[in-house]
Amino acid sequence: MATLAATVAVCAAVLPAAEAGAAPASPASHPGLNAILAKANALSQQIDKLSEQYDGLKIQLAQARSEAAIAKENAKKYQEILGQDSSSIGAIAAENYMTGGMNPALELLQSSSPQSLLDRASIMTQIEHENGAKVGLVAAAESAAQRAVAAAAQQQQRARLLAATMAAKVAVIQKKENFFNSKAFQQAEAIFQQTGKYPISASQIPGDSVGVQALKFALTRRGYPYVWGAAGPTAFDCSGLVVWAYAQVGISLMHFTGDLWNEGEHVSRSELEPGDLVFFFADLGHVGIYIGNGLMVDAPTFGQDVQVQPVFWSAYAGAVRIIA
Repeated sequence: MATLAATVAVCAAVLPAAEAGAAPASPASHPGLNAILAKANALSQQIDKLSEQYDGLKIQLAQARSEAAIAKENAKKYQEILGQDSSSIGAIAAENYMTGGMNPALELLQSSSPQSLLDRASIMTQIEHENGAKVGLVAAAESAAQRAVAAAAQQQQRARLLAATMAAKVAVIQKKENFFNSKAFQQAEAIFQQTGKYPISASQIPGDSVGVQALKFALTRRGYPYVWGAAGPTAFDCSGLVVWAYAQVGISLMHFTGDLWNEGEHVSRSELEPGDLVFFFADLGHVGIYIGNGLMVDAPTFGQDVQVQPVFWSAYAGAVRIIA
């Protein structure tokens, strides 16, 4: 999520020129405004980091659950093999018992003719091979079943730990969110909303690349609220807006900035084009969609709707171009 780092600069630059028209007073006349915005900026970064960690954990949790399900299925399969081959060996043993300890196939061994001596060696070798193979298969199946059961248990435990970690992060995020419901923040945000708007029309954006198409879709979401973890169509967090916009042009992306960073081609700042994803902070805690002329569209933070605003170059980490 974009922070409010530029809010003070925007207010200071725009408001003084409008004072004669009875516009809201500048930050300088609000002694506590800068402190409020600074706190909002810090909390926004903290929540962003927690949110992206949560999104990453969510992906890991899905993988853990999938691997646990596969391990369970493997365990079931190996148990079935184990049961079948145990039955086969049990049948051989029962047959030997019913025939007085002599397998019918061994009756030939009772003969003392020269040919029977040759047959005896062949039969014994065959029986040893068949029984050895079955015993070996049973042992392998039993070992595989044990490994699969252990793997399933391990993945289930991993899933439980991930879920608990995610729940803890949600609790921390929700606690930090309370600040953005305060009257102090709402006052500061009211000033920003009156001064920080950057009108731009989709028709002004040249080109028809998938990035431009996704950008135009993102611009249709201006005015929709920021909601942590949301990915549209009527509420978004920063990566959720990117995921939704690109989904409209048939490109599926992961709802996690860490994955988005690796989804396309990295481009330099001088090569930026409309539709490129622009990332911020060392931990890639926020992402927006570049428009051009130093502007981007993004879902900024709590209390701020999806909007167009300047790229925060001071926190810029890099850019990625999504290729169809």
